Amino acid sequence: MSIKIYNTLSRKKEVFSPLEPNHVKMYVCGITSYDYCHIGHARSALVFDMIVEYFRFRGYRVTYIRNFTDIDDKIINRAAEQNTTPEELAQRFIDEFYVDMDKLGIGRPTLEPKATENIDEMTAFITGLIDKRMAYQSGTDVYYAVDSFEDYGKLSGRKLEDMQAGARISVNEQKTNPYDFVLWKGSKPGEPQWESPWGPGRPGWHIECSAMSKKFLGETFDIHGGGQDLIFPHHENELAQSEGGNDRPFVTTWIHHGFVTIKDEKMSKSLGNFLTIRDITDKYHPEELRFFVFSTHYRNPLDFSESAMQDAISGLNRLYQCMADIDALDNGDLEASSIVSAKDRKKLDDVEARFVQAMDNDFNTAQAQGVLFDTVKVLNKIRRQLAAAPSAEDIALLRESTATLKKLAAIMGLLKEDAASYLAQKRHSLLAGLDIDENTITRLIEERYAARAAKDWEKSDQIRDQLLEKNIELKDNADGTTWTVKRSHQ
Repeated sequence: MSIKIYNTLSRKKEVFSPLEPNHVKMYVCGITSYDYCHIGHARSALVFDMIVEYFRFRGYRVTYIRNFTDIDDKIINRAAEQNTTPEELAQRFIDEFYVDMDKLGIGRPTLEPKATENIDEMTAFITGLIDKRMAYQSGTDVYYAVDSFEDYGKLSGRKLEDMQAGARISVNEQKTNPYDFVLWKGSKPGEPQWESPWGPGRPGWHIECSAMSKKFLGETFDIHGGGQDLIFPHHENELAQSEGGNDRPFVTTWIHHGFVTIKDEKMSKSLGNFLTIRDITDKYHPEELRFFVFSTHYRNPLDFSESAMQDAISGLNRLYQCMADIDALDNGDLEASSIVSAKDRKKLDDVEARFVQAMDNDFNTAQAQGVLFDTVKVLNKIRRQLAAAPSAEDIALLRESTATLKKLAAIMGLLKEDAASYLAQKRHSLLAGLDIDENTITRLIEERYAARAAKDWEKSDQIRDQLLEKNIELKDNADGTTWTVKRSHQ
């Protein structure tokens, strides 16, 4: 089977074929380090971490580059506000970025270059563009001439002649064309500066990624990624200057993930719905956030809400509960015959193939999670059937299947905890401050089971109501009865 990826450039899914056999070269735009990271940054980091893990699972070697923009107007302005230097501010928030990434369990890329460490490569790139008459100096600045690149707009689908100057494109008398973008900015008094053929200054944003990706991955590489907000102007401008300067294709496949909204509204500090990664990890387990993020296909919008997170918690708990129940089984009777049907055995045999089929379809983690739940349903069914006569052969099958489940879930960073410990911690956290303990809940659920078996529906309802008075909600499903704390009290 082949991996198919939606390519922003072609606007269709394509069979992925790396330029070098079994070696994926990928560049992803990292943060501008001037503030704490928010949930949008979390989605980006999680999505590309998952993609890297899946490529490795499928046998590819991956060279993954993610940069830091550590010099920028936002950094300079924030440093002035906080009475510190841009260098100190940028390094502070790079350090804080790593704290957040470690909390989320996100692995380190192969390399994480900083813009300020690659200035020579940027000035050399700009010099090459000037020599080809694709860039020009105006005052102390240098601009890329968008008219010089015939295919400008091919990534975003925007035609240069149809564009009108807007908020994202500054109208500047120094420019030949109002859509020309800056490659080098002459320094202002008190700003960080580096020497260049055009006088002291600093690089523009777009040239950073073109120069660093060329340095570490070559003039043409396999995958460039980022959020949909980067398609224009950042990635469009990268493509123009890279293909214009190098006279060859820049990137084979462009991957862009969707936006994150908060209750269907764009995240904004002014609306009071701005959530940092720390806001979320203080309240939720990192795997709960991962489960939530991957329950939606990466290209679709992702709406964050309390109810969506509760759904993620319930789903993750269901997976962990299956693991814990099977872990708790004894080794079974060596003499007992297998009772697992051929149909169920085949379902378990096909789990990895079905998971791969979902993930090969443009990293469809939502479908892949569905495969995990289908597997849990089969495992729980078999476990209940084994209650009367546990077979050692069938117990071994269950444990082998849960090992496969954990291996596959790990690609999304899920099911990495000890199941029993994870569930115990969650129950303890849920019950904090409530006038009921877990043993009482378990006893009442067992009494309710007995009442339902005896068709004593009145008693069954009384127990449900009794627990609800203690803010414990029961949910009956094919796997049995689960409980959680009433949401308004969480």
